[in-house]
Amino acid sequence: MKRPPRVGVFGLLGSGNLGNDGSLEAVLGYLRAEYPDAALSALVGGPELVRERYGLDATPLHWNQSEYETASGLRSIVLKGLGKLVDIGRTAAWVRKQDVVIVPGMGVLEATLPLRPWGFPYSLFLLSATGRLFGTKVALVCVGANEISARATRTLVRWSGRLAAYRSYRDDISRDAMRAMGVDTSADQVYPDLAFSLPTPAAAGKPGTVGVGVMAYYGGNDDRADADRIYRHYVDTMNRFVAWLVDQDRPVRLFIGDRIDRQVVDEIIEKTASPLVTAAPAETLDELMHEMAEADSVVATRYHNVLCALKVAKPTVAIGYAPKNDVLMAEMGLDGFTQRAKTVGFDRLVEQFTELENRSAELRQRLQERNEMNAQRLKDQFAALSAALFGGGR
Repeated sequence: MKRPPRVGVFGLLGSGNLGNDGSLEAVLGYLRAEYPDAALSALVGGPELVRERYGLDATPLHWNQSEYETASGLRSIVLKGLGKLVDIGRTAAWVRKQDVVIVPGMGVLEATLPLRPWGFPYSLFLLSATGRLFGTKVALVCVGANEISARATRTLVRWSGRLAAYRSYRDDISRDAMRAMGVDTSADQVYPDLAFSLPTPAAAGKPGTVGVGVMAYYGGNDDRADADRIYRHYVDTMNRFVAWLVDQDRPVRLFIGDRIDRQVVDEIIEKTASPLVTAAPAETLDELMHEMAEADSVVATRYHNVLCALKVAKPTVAIGYAPKNDVLMAEMGLDGFTQRAKTVGFDRLVEQFTELENRSAELRQRLQERNEMNAQRLKDQFAALSAALFGGGR
């Protein structure tokens, strides 16, 4: 009798990013429906949360638990260097136990936010390389990518893609970026973001409520010298916009996409000092969608904040930080309702928001149609995944 498949999930999961964990939930839903007898485990950034919330046998992604803290002395530098060596053996030992490892969604091939090559890009390369060494199929499923200029990061990302057994992308610009960096993408497909396969809550909004998703945004890799100014401009503009909504007597519900964003929420609540401004306590993407379903319209920055709003058919303005936000909005029929977080302008934001609300009924209908299409396309993605990794679904 054939033994059940051993399937691992890998990534910065359980670490406080709601979008990443939503992608994990989508893949776990697929695996538990199609392969209920599969032995599931995880190599992740936040193993405690993944064990508690999802019931997986979870192992820490890094031996050095201070991996993502800035090295401030000789001891921390030595520990980081030692951790890189130890992680080779740890990753290899975990990968060798699996038949398949799935990297669920996320921008794992991106460098649109500050990123060091010896952080997650190195970990992903170890996964793909050891997978190829031991014959474990590594699948990058509906992932995001961008063309990376930094040589070390670009090299690690390119080889992570090349060595993977399966690749699919969440948009065309991601596939194009990998092709430009030297990966043969001729057999790779594009599907919607995995979060579009999650259950959609009822979308009965509270009249007049505006959802505002904020982010602790400091620019990208090339903006480190100007990071504080970029952050201050973005937060000041969002403060001003929320104050304008309050002046219109509009209730405002603040959302985050990562625990680091709470600092922005706290500042806005303190500065507005209005009972009309409240913070959503959502800790999962599902909870976030339920919160957004109660808004009439949404203005958001993080990619998965925008995606959640679109999924519950809320007219949305996206204040994005990368082309992926623009692509998502265009695919959902809302091109023209975007700005860049680095240069966001208050007057333009008010203008876009006003037009958004004037066209609300038309845009809701359009979003409902696009959501139905995305759900079907993700059924195709999971069928393709079964064929590629398991020899067909059940």
